[in-house]
Amino acid sequence: MKIARLSYGNNDTYGFVNGDKVSTRDEITYQTGVPIPQGIKDFLFEGWYDEIKDKIKDLPYNETISNFKLLAPIPNPSKIICLAFNYADHAEEQGLSAPDDPVIILKPRTALTGTESDIECPDFVTRLDYEVELALIIGKTCKNISQEQATEAIFGYMIFNDVSARDIQFKDKQFTRGKGFDSFAPCGPWITTTDEIKDPQNLKLTTKINGEIRQDSSTEKMFIKIPEIVSKISRVMTLEKGDIISTGTPAGVILNKPNAVYLENGDKVEMQIENLGVLRNTIKIVKSQDRSFCIK
Repeated sequence: MKIARLSYGNNDTYGFVNGDKVSTRDEITYQTGVPIPQGIKDFLFEGWYDEIKDKIKDLPYNETISNFKLLAPIPNPSKIICLAFNYADHAEEQGLSAPDDPVIILKPRTALTGTESDIECPDFVTRLDYEVELALIIGKTCKNISQEQATEAIFGYMIFNDVSARDIQFKDKQFTRGKGFDSFAPCGPWITTTDEIKDPQNLKLTTKINGEIRQDSSTEKMFIKIPEIVSKISRVMTLEKGDIISTGTPAGVILNKPNAVYLENGDKVEMQIENLGVLRNTIKIVKSQDRSFCIK
């Protein structure tokens, strides 16, 4: 099942996606008679999704998805965990070797944005880069789990762009600030549940910039595989329902390319992962002082 978080006017809702049609929360409630909750996290992880699973096949899809804005599927995860150097070819293009244990970076949830939204880059960033990644959505709170248990802890998958300000990254000599700007974590376009993906370790993934293919690879090239990623991270921190783990990017980023031209205002970024949909965003260079606010 594909589950999207949707916006229509000022209303934030969610629904099931089937092609270009959607069955919204209100329709699901009406058709099943089950008073499913307003929030998508409660629906997915507190038993409500399981309660209506056997009724999904009978749902009508009356709404056209283009009538809605697709939001970041998980609105407020407790953690966004990103892996570095988890594809050997990406590590090699930076003169490094893929590590045996996950090298992780935490992104703030304020970095999240959905498909068709702008990636807003402050005008003082000079080297903006992309990274297509397969993201996992954790469906069970877990700690110190085995690789076998790790597979059961994953609820679904989505596309994730680990946007990176390389100039900030190298100035700081660590990743948090360069990857932590608002809108630097586009994801979606929806969550695809694990039962729809036969082998998450064999999915084609691509990045196009203004229609030109820049990354063209497969998740089979991950150095640390998905069950081991989840198991090893759970030894470090408790994984909670709705946490996002983004599993690293393959070769083809702008960083360290001869005569590199980094992302510029108006560039169109299109990322696709087999069976998970397409994530589309546009680069927008913004003056940071124009976005100043302080809410009491």
